Amino acid sequence: MAPRLALVACAAALVLGVAAADVASIITQAMYNEMLPNRDNSICPASGFYTYDAFIEAAGSFPGFGTGGTDEQNRRELAAFFGQTSHETTGGTADQFDWGYCFKEERDKATSPPYYGRGPIQLTGRSNYEMAGAAPELNEDLVNDPDLVSTNPAVSFKTAIWFWMTAQPPKPSCHDVALGDWTPSSGDAAAGRVPGYGAITNIINGQFECGVGTNDGGGNANRIGYYKRYCDMLGVSPGDNLDCYSQQNFG
Repeated sequence: MAPRLALVACAAALVLGVAAADVASIITQAMYNEMLPNRDNSICPASGFYTYDAFIEAAGSFPGFGTGGTDEQNRRELAAFFGQTSHETTGGTADQFDWGYCFKEERDKATSPPYYGRGPIQLTGRSNYEMAGAAPELNEDLVNDPDLVSTNPAVSFKTAIWFWMTAQPPKPSCHDVALGDWTPSSGDAAAGRVPGYGAITNIINGQFECGVGTNDGGGNANRIGYYKRYCDMLGVSPGDNLDCYSQQNFG
């Protein structure tokens, strides 16, 4: 390898290592196991899939994820990420917030096949598969091989973190909302969209769970239940505006 290319490669590896180490200092292997005690339960289709090493590898590919703020902000962001993804991949019944990461694919595979929900964030739709695959952190042809998201655990986590970190206007990124870096526009304010965990729910599934009061099938309550559990475990407060009951969806 030429000297200049070697230096670039070493620099990239150093950034990856620092970012991964910062996340790993908060979400240790022991903490991960405690947060997701049922992920490898034999009744779960994803048993053995969502490994800690795959999570740390993926996290290290996205500098800023879980590392872009104060220690309190970083812990709250990681609690929010696992709160949302645990709901998306749940396996227990309502109010059992020690479940999550039980599924790696949408159960009935009926939404946008073959681009139905896969992975921690349940990546859905051709455009998301195309954009995620084209991201430099992945560089995978997910359009022609969408099953990579449910067969390669590092790729699976990377799609979730890509979605989390990437704004798709008019939606801000989940990352910016989690760190308090999103300032609602006048249109957002008029639509009742305010900073907080509820806005992240709006980004992820606002079409079905936001602006309908409590008639959302329990989605808000379950997402909040997971989030509060993780906040307690990581030693941070959950903040304000946890639901999106009165928010219009981003559209």
